[in-house]
Amino acid sequence: MPGLAAAVIVVLALLALSLSVRVVKQYERGVLFRMGRVTGVREPGLNLIVPLIDYLRKVSLRIMTMPIQSQGIITKDNVSVDVSAVTYYRVVDPVRSVVAIENVATAINQIAQTTLRKVVGQHMLDEILAETDRINASIPQILDPLTEDWGVMVTLVELKDIQLPEEMKRAMARQAEAEREKRAKIIAAEGELMAVDSLSKAADIMLHHPVTLQLRTLQTLAEIAVDKNSTVVFPAPLMTTIQELGSFLARETKAGTEAPPAGRRDTVADSGPPIDTPGAINDIISLEKTIIP
Repeated sequence: MPGLAAAVIVVLALLALSLSVRVVKQYERGVLFRMGRVTGVREPGLNLIVPLIDYLRKVSLRIMTMPIQSQGIITKDNVSVDVSAVTYYRVVDPVRSVVAIENVATAINQIAQTTLRKVVGQHMLDEILAETDRINASIPQILDPLTEDWGVMVTLVELKDIQLPEEMKRAMARQAEAEREKRAKIIAAEGELMAVDSLSKAADIMLHHPVTLQLRTLQTLAEIAVDKNSTVVFPAPLMTTIQELGSFLARETKAGTEAPPAGRRDTVADSGPPIDTPGAINDIISLEKTIIP
């Protein structure tokens, strides 16, 4: 009998010890209730409580992530959009998070939904799409004064997805296309203006130096010849120039075959090697026959 009594005592002692020991993790705090009243907050580590009298409620201080389901919201310009978001919050006062509110997660979820609906409904659709960062920053500023009494701080609210109606997507696509076409026309007009300015300057130069027009014509013909085109259109000034050049060479040949009058001295200085005038005339005649059949 004494042995049995000792065994019962040992079992009761182990049971009391198991009921008295509580381990609080590093990211937790323990709110201690004694006979229904809060007596303090227990720090991380091994904590002893009085069985059947004390109750230790553990509260996590880590940042919690809560998704906000997609909900239909009407914007300020009467466009219906489906907006989903995600909320990040953490407990800063363990006692108030246990005493002031029954379920922190449910309360945060509901108040985040209503605040998101109110904030998004105060903006135009273009503002919601273009100024998402400003809307995200404004929501925690509204939630923090409300959740402060609960011992909770909302650290961040991010709009995760914005779903637009199909007709609105098509309208925005047409608007974007029209905007791009407008920019393309403006750029083309600016290019035409610059080209006209350059051409006007080139025309002034050609006016004072007519030979530059012929050089430009020959350059254009050279560029056309690279493409191996079967038909080449020559401008009228070029044809006139070729004919005038042929007439000039013919007169020079005729004057060279006639004997100079007595007593006349040639006053033209020798400026280079002699020109094969008959060969040049034959080349001009061949060119004329090729161009003008």
